[in-house]
Amino acid sequence: MLQILTYPNNILREKAQPIENPTDPEIKKLVSEMLETLRAHEGIGLAAPQVGKNLRLCIVEIENEVFVVINPEIKKLSGEQIKMEEGCLSFPGKFITIPRAEKIKIKSIDTNGKKQIIRARGLLARALQHEIDHLDGVLFVDRTEDQDSAR
Repeated sequence: MLQILTYPNNILREKAQPIENPTDPEIKKLVSEMLETLRAHEGIGLAAPQVGKNLRLCIVEIENEVFVVINPEIKKLSGEQIKMEEGCLSFPGKFITIPRAEKIKIKSIDTNGKKQIIRARGLLARALQHEIDHLDGVLFVDRTEDQDSAR
């Protein structure tokens, strides 16, 4: 199991680097370890920077379906801005209401090096937005309209 970095660790604020070879066995091993860590902490999403790896990789697991997202690009955010409480494994015990787009369309690569398009709505869309933010050094406390609750 990997150690999850907690705020204010500076790595959480860095922009992650693209993965050159998504089929590298080390990447597959990292994905497996991240999934084990995610499940042990009962989370729904985890980004590589949260485990100290400066890579554009995140995973989301919702209803036993695992999404592995490498080098994601958000192609479209749509629908209403839905406000909902979010938590983050890098902020243990902290929950903040965050507005996020109801739907998302992303282009990414899977661990076989295959391009994929993911269209999501609801909780999956929210989780993907949260994790992709991590890859850009953006934390959920940056997204709240209530900056007092972000402290």
